[in-house]
Amino acid sequence: MKFQRKKRENVDIALISMIDVLFVLLLFFMVSTSFTQHTEVNIKLPEAEGAAADEHPKTVSLVIDADGVYSLVGDDGLPHQLINQNRAGLKQELSKLAEQARDIPFVINADDKTPNKAVMTALDIAGQVGFSHITFATLHPTD
Repeated sequence: MKFQRKKRENVDIALISMIDVLFVLLLFFMVSTSFTQHTEVNIKLPEAEGAAADEHPKTVSLVIDADGVYSLVGDDGLPHQLINQNRAGLKQELSKLAEQARDIPFVINADDKTPNKAVMTALDIAGQVGFSHITFATLHPTD
């Protein structure tokens, strides 16, 4: 007995309609995504070639070396390395200082090889604890 096979039909997937659906989903997710609000810290950046900043009788100075290690300058004028080098330790130390005087200038002395993350972390935490006069120490360029 001879059986005849049915001819197979070519099955095509309609890609155009799938692309349309993906495009609509993409638009939906783009419109419905909530974007994060970035907080800003108001700082005064001194000009590198400008005049020297006004001298204040008291300042809070944070020194960040090339490896991103934080040190606070004490009353003796020498930097004292923080015991906790993480974000929480820096926030704890700056909170103690901010309780005493938030209106005194906060100076960040960062090495030119310091990782950007270390400087931005210090800047962020100084703003969070309440310092309002934040500056960066710079050297006058030599020709």
